[in-house]
Amino acid sequence: MDRVAKAVASLPKAALFELAEDGFDSPFEQVVACVLSIRTRDEVTLRTARRLFDRARTPPQMQALDPESIDALINDVSFHERKAGQIHDLARRVLDEFGGEVPCDQEQLQSFNGVGVKCANLTLAIGCGEPHISVDVHVHRITNRWGYVGSGSPESTTRALEDKLPRRYWVDINRLLVPFGKHICTGRRPHCSDCPVLEMCQQVGVENPR
Repeated sequence: MDRVAKAVASLPKAALFELAEDGFDSPFEQVVACVLSIRTRDEVTLRTARRLFDRARTPPQMQALDPESIDALINDVSFHERKAGQIHDLARRVLDEFGGEVPCDQEQLQSFNGVGVKCANLTLAIGCGEPHISVDVHVHRITNRWGYVGSGSPESTTRALEDKLPRRYWVDINRLLVPFGKHICTGRRPHCSDCPVLEMCQQVGVENPR
């Protein structure tokens, strides 16, 4: 993990971690940003989240916008119309059911439409400051490529990492492996010749490395 941290130090950060560093670190902002990020590139997520948060950063401000207004602000992201309704409904439920505060509880977070395990765990990790592992496509691919786990889905990778990975790395695994996976340990033709952990990697499934 120390080697990976050095390798990604100069690379663009994962979107939700960059937003948190810029002050958008409340559980509400984090869960909304994560909904925006689904099936969307980080650079688009960042631009769209900042545009939306310029208008609404809290549940009352977000509910005051109608879904059509939210949609107009987020129309760069994938499935923007659906996400606009999800975000508006999320704000309404936070106000009506949770006293205006996003709950720092995995089951309750996943009860929001559009919020799965990955987004719930990222919200808990970044917005709530709790140790949780968020497994996206990069974390799933890399940890299985390393041979550190052998799992067929992000959900099973999450469970395997919870059993094996030291707790002090639970938040950092996503923070570090997202840029590492985008720029070094890529899905196709990974940059194995430049990899700082090559001698530790089993290169499971790697074909035509660079």
